[in-house]
Amino acid sequence: MLTRLLVLLLPEWRRALAGVALSAGVTLSNVALLALSGWFIAAMALSGHGGPRIEYFAPAAAIRGLAILRTLGRYGERVQTHDTTLRLLARLRVWLYQRLEPLAPAGLQRYRGGDLLNRLRADVDSLEGFYLRVVLPVGVAVAVIPLLALVAGRIAPAAGGILCLGLILAGFGVPACLIWLNRHFGNALPERRGAYAADLTDLTRGYAEWLVDGALERLAARAEANALAAQVLERRLAWWNAAGNAAAMLVLGTMLVAVLFALAAPVAQRALAGPGLALATLLVLGSFEAVAGLPASFKARTEVSAAAARIFELADAEPPVPEPARPAALPCDTSLVARGLTLGYAPGQPPAVAGLSFTVPHGTCLAITGPSGAGKTSILNALEGFWPLRAGEVAVGGVPLAALSFASRRRLFTVVAQSPYLFNTTIRENLLLANPAADEAALWRALEAAALADEVRAMPAGLEQLVGEQGAALSGGQRRRLALAGAFLQSGPILLLDEPTEGLDHATEQRVLAALERLRRGRTCILITHRPAALRLADDVLELRSPL
Repeated sequence: MLTRLLVLLLPEWRRALAGVALSAGVTLSNVALLALSGWFIAAMALSGHGGPRIEYFAPAAAIRGLAILRTLGRYGERVQTHDTTLRLLARLRVWLYQRLEPLAPAGLQRYRGGDLLNRLRADVDSLEGFYLRVVLPVGVAVAVIPLLALVAGRIAPAAGGILCLGLILAGFGVPACLIWLNRHFGNALPERRGAYAADLTDLTRGYAEWLVDGALERLAARAEANALAAQVLERRLAWWNAAGNAAAMLVLGTMLVAVLFALAAPVAQRALAGPGLALATLLVLGSFEAVAGLPASFKARTEVSAAAARIFELADAEPPVPEPARPAALPCDTSLVARGLTLGYAPGQPPAVAGLSFTVPHGTCLAITGPSGAGKTSILNALEGFWPLRAGEVAVGGVPLAALSFASRRRLFTVVAQSPYLFNTTIRENLLLANPAADEAALWRALEAAALADEVRAMPAGLEQLVGEQGAALSGGQRRRLALAGAFLQSGPILLLDEPTEGLDHATEQRVLAALERLRRGRTCILITHRPAALRLADDVLELRSPL
């Protein structure tokens, strides 16, 4: 899993490497500052008590320089590493949504809504620590440990080997043992968190239904059980991590004692003076910083691996409607022909549409009516490629829809859904989703065509008026006409209308139908409706029967 994350990091390898270099430089500056300060204080003390005189200005300037370098390096390291992290997250999110787009909605129906939300939000956010908490500490340790061992080896060869071995054991050996011991806990924790998030989402969205059905207590008990299980796992991990930190400190303390024993001989032989001993001792103490982040890094590695596994499982799912290997070109003729159309939503269940055939000549409108459950909306789902066909074929201008790429299908169809979704932003931003290149004049023309321009002008903020969550600040008719305005901004030659006047009063319905008459001019159209007034848009009517 981490290898795949590294592949995603490759385009940012220069920035990532620069962050490691800056962090390693800061660590070396800290160690050098501590060791040199110890040498300087000891040498000055001995000089003041009749010992050898030392040159004051050079080490004092070096100490000041190291302090300045550490401060500037820390600032640069923070900027560089966080910039790299944010770039990696942006790349990951774009990559993931590109993988999810062909899956929706058929390929995502097996996931609970809360679990899917947790993967898209919490699991992706967990990967924020991949570079900062996994790659960076390991990279710094790998770069710094050999240099520190080399410096210690110049003072005393045995000290260099002991320092290198101790840092490797404390930084890599102890955390590796913890990962092996916690492998079951680390993998189970994200699953429990995901189940708890899914339960909370179900409780929030369907509270009234669960209450009426009498299942609220059962679902709440299940959510509480998942929360308690997650807490137990977190507590166990915390205990193991505390034990690991204690073991690492024991290793580092033992290393320090061993290094002091290794330095005893040079001191006894007068090859190493008092200031040199202070420098070597503080060098060893300061070297702890090189591996201080590794226990947390190995813990983060377990969490990141589990989160990455859940994300890659989602991203690697096979699209229910595959992209053609060699997509066909868009036809000039937009006549629609369906032959033996059969569609179902779940294996083993009766089809929603079975053996349906119809023809919609170029530039005409076919109205499809029938009772609820007859499969009207399922036909639009099949045309848009949302659900795979069990049998049959749909062709546009003689070209099978299955031979067109997803991008071509999006250019082919202009859709007005039964319940158009509006984002909690401005009217302008909602319209620009339909056509990001539209200028202000085009937006007003679309609003005029949808009979909504006068009402928008009367709003306090005009195009900058916030529509609220799912358009809650607008009336039902305004939401429907805003969706129509978005359709006017699109150029898809085939118009798909799903109950465009559902739930509207008579006056608003007439205004919407007038806008739809303007919208469908020159376009091939399929209209799903059970409202008699909407049939005036149609050239032909297909009535479906209920499968029950």
